[in-house]
Amino acid sequence: MPFTGKTVSFHTLGCKLNFSESSTIARLMQEKGFKKVPFDAGADVCVINTCSVTENADRECKQIVKSALSINPDTFIAVVGCYAQLKPDEISNIEGVDVVLGASEKFKLLNYIQFSGKNVHTEIHNCDISDVHTFVGSFSIGDRTRSFLKVQDGCDYSCTFCTIPLARGKSRSDTIENAVANAKRIAESGVKEIVLTGVNLGDFGYGVDIDPITRKRKEYTFIDLIRELDKVEGVERIRISSIEPNLLTNEVIEFVASSKKFMPHFHIPLQSGSNEVLAKMKRRYKRELYQDRVSKIKQLMPDCCIGVDVIVGFPGETAEHFLDTYNFLNSLEVSYLHVFTYSERDNTEAILLNGKVELSERKRRNKMLRILSAKKLRSFYETHLKKNYSVLFEHENKNGFMHGFTENYIKISHPFDDGLVNKSIAITLEGLNEEGIVTCNLVTETV
Repeated sequence: MPFTGKTVSFHTLGCKLNFSESSTIARLMQEKGFKKVPFDAGADVCVINTCSVTENADRECKQIVKSALSINPDTFIAVVGCYAQLKPDEISNIEGVDVVLGASEKFKLLNYIQFSGKNVHTEIHNCDISDVHTFVGSFSIGDRTRSFLKVQDGCDYSCTFCTIPLARGKSRSDTIENAVANAKRIAESGVKEIVLTGVNLGDFGYGVDIDPITRKRKEYTFIDLIRELDKVEGVERIRISSIEPNLLTNEVIEFVASSKKFMPHFHIPLQSGSNEVLAKMKRRYKRELYQDRVSKIKQLMPDCCIGVDVIVGFPGETAEHFLDTYNFLNSLEVSYLHVFTYSERDNTEAILLNGKVELSERKRRNKMLRILSAKKLRSFYETHLKKNYSVLFEHENKNGFMHGFTENYIKISHPFDDGLVNKSIAITLEGLNEEGIVTCNLVTETV
């Protein structure tokens, strides 16, 4: 079916992985004649890429559909992503949705688009998640100075609070060769920074590629991948988006510490500072291992930025458990927290656990950790004032200012200068503005 002259817009919710996949779906559509336009342009096709982690996913999806139809009542609406895999029937009841595509069907969107009028009944195309075995390499491009490169999908872990394995299936990975080829394509586009993404990134590899000569499965791991990506010319910076503490090996930490491309920045999920709660969550480590990982990083990279995911209000989390978590995080040399309030999810073990925490108490604990996070981040920023770094400035012009990040993920604000966009600039960190963002002085033109 010819699509030349047709337009498509995207509204993407959730993680970096979703953004990489939306970008890949957009490229597939552009190759067939579609023109990508902003969401508010009233496109012929509107793709909503959903997230199951987002609270109130149903309400959020309804609002986006309503907004799209208010701009163009005839737009063909496709809903994809994790929420589409988990709750397709719920989405099909949203007025105006034409098609819902599950985990294995979202990259085949072109097969389901038609322009003979809005569908009277929503079409649902998905399969049982246990039947999803293929890996589709994805990366974002053209939006910013950085690209999200998907190298792994799915998860074999069984954390009691998580629906991601139900939405994305078993752990599976790209080949190193294809991941490197995609990194080269990104570099050729002019993007300077790559962020590696996956559901359980450290689980990359483990024999997913078959040797064409011996017909045996090749065995490789995350460290093998990053060693090869480190060799890609044209890429100035590579970041690891998020990695489980039990998969963050000394070998990986030491390699990042010695690399000029891999940035001194880790995001390591903790979820709880109480070993008792970690056991109920079925996490694969104890707080002592987490503490060891942070100490190892700071020993080799004192300026490294470390982000933490933490959940408050998990069933059975007592006031003492929460205090353990608060004090543990306060004692750690980490830079910021991503705080999540536990919310019940269908088809998870946690929903059946005793010891439900009142919502008001969950919110109170969330607020306490967000305040701690703000203090941690400000302290991290202040520690590095008057030091020299390089910043990669981004395209956006916000009220006459541009933003960027240093190697160790310090957010920088500077008066907008189009000549600095997408360039690594040597700077001296000067102070913090009213928004808590670091200001700087330029040292030289480029690094």
